[in-house]
Amino acid sequence: MTVTASSAPATAPSEPPPPRWVGAVDGVVAGLVTVGLGTLLAAVFSVIGQAGGQPAPIAAVSGAFIDRTPPWLKDFAVGAFGTNDKRALLVGTVIALTVICAVIGLVVRRRMPLGLVLFSLVGVVGMAAVLSRPGAAVTDVVPTLLGTIAGLWFLRRGVGMDALRRSGDAASLHAESPTRRWVLGGGLGIVAAWFGNFLTGDSAAATASRDAAIDTAPPPSNVVTVPAGADLKIPGVAPFIVPNADFYRIDTAIVVPRVDATTWTLKVTGMVEKEIEIDWATLQSKPMQEAMITLMCVSNEVGGDLTGNAIWTGWPVRELLKLAGPKPGADMVLSQSVDGFTAGTPIEALTDDRNSLIAIRMNGQPLPFEHGFPARIVVPGLYGYVSATKWVSELTVTTFADAQGYWTPRGWSPMGPVKTESRIDVPSSGATVKAGKVAVAGVAWAQHRGISKVEVQVDTGPWEPARLAVDATIDAWRQWVYEWNATSGSHDIRVRAYDSTGQVQSPLEAPPAPDGATGIHTVTVRVN
Repeated sequence: MTVTASSAPATAPSEPPPPRWVGAVDGVVAGLVTVGLGTLLAAVFSVIGQAGGQPAPIAAVSGAFIDRTPPWLKDFAVGAFGTNDKRALLVGTVIALTVICAVIGLVVRRRMPLGLVLFSLVGVVGMAAVLSRPGAAVTDVVPTLLGTIAGLWFLRRGVGMDALRRSGDAASLHAESPTRRWVLGGGLGIVAAWFGNFLTGDSAAATASRDAAIDTAPPPSNVVTVPAGADLKIPGVAPFIVPNADFYRIDTAIVVPRVDATTWTLKVTGMVEKEIEIDWATLQSKPMQEAMITLMCVSNEVGGDLTGNAIWTGWPVRELLKLAGPKPGADMVLSQSVDGFTAGTPIEALTDDRNSLIAIRMNGQPLPFEHGFPARIVVPGLYGYVSATKWVSELTVTTFADAQGYWTPRGWSPMGPVKTESRIDVPSSGATVKAGKVAVAGVAWAQHRGISKVEVQVDTGPWEPARLAVDATIDAWRQWVYEWNATSGSHDIRVRAYDSTGQVQSPLEAPPAPDGATGIHTVTVRVN
């Protein structure tokens, strides 16, 4: 029998097995599909009000990591990356996930059942992280679960397509190439992740409520102005009032909460005679006060820049607590954020005559979302980790024996009074200056005590008094300047400050943990 060309079965040339790196790329793209779909679905859940906590997989894993970060690692991250610490964590999480997925892709090519199990375990870890977030609901795992299923399907399909291409039979003519598979899968994953982040980061209702607050906030009963001479205006020295855009940001929020003020409430619960709940309109109707207050992160190293001064507008916390009536024996107020962060503040710091505020404005503008809109707590004299709760939603009157703030069980002191410190801003360490008169200048702080004196030492010489700027308030930092007659050579310059009681700052070098760094800031300069 003769077989004609028209009756011969269609065939395609068989292909050799793909190189091993194809499996690694498949694994990475499968991870991208999982994260992209999970991020998009999490954003949809948040928009429609079905998210209890943080359903986005990458944000949940990063947040869970922060929750388990020991003090030394937190100090390292803040010291190395400063206010970009959370961005660095997100990048690190993505890199780690990329490597894990690449390895899993290689395993799938050799032992597919084992590889699929490992990929599923990564998804389970993501779902566990989602459930660990404050306020999480069981339904929060759905985005990560569906994303994981999509990633598993992509991995299996990739192996099947490549096997089909190698078979050489008629069906192999229609087998998808790895490049096409990666472009489609990776493109869809990237678009889904981008759109999910867009939905999460642009809450129209929250933005509209903040825009409305620009015109509706009541004027304060007092107006705080910067006294003449408080800002020395020396180039290189931090401005006396730090602009909102330049103010440091340290918190535990991987994704900045964007709260709609029209639905926001603040509750007072716990050891009180009567529980109180106020909404945005009620808060805005209260008599507002302005206060000039310098805030500082406990992670600030000696000479660090995790501190800033601003004019805050808000309602005194003591007035709200007075309405609730704290019961005898209460010594702490646990403030809670909408994202689950808590800070334990001594109740006397919130009820004495200092201007501890439920702040709604910063330097005359509604709080930026990054700094706590619609409302946050601002307390003079305490580090932020025990006081400065952003996006505040509840105040629980309690005791230090019965409750702890977020950072206390992680190794930080339950009390956080700001320590007297000083910093040299100019000249910077390593700078070269010309011989002659050189302005050595910077800032010093001892919040709620005030700065009475600043001294500068060059090399092993005597401590010389610096000229202080006008003192605006004991709750704000104070600028200073020392006119140095610089001579040729390399010189070490040191600064120290005294608070209003005459107590000099500690010269002992200590890290930020557990209750704030101490030591003498020193810069080395070269004089030509």
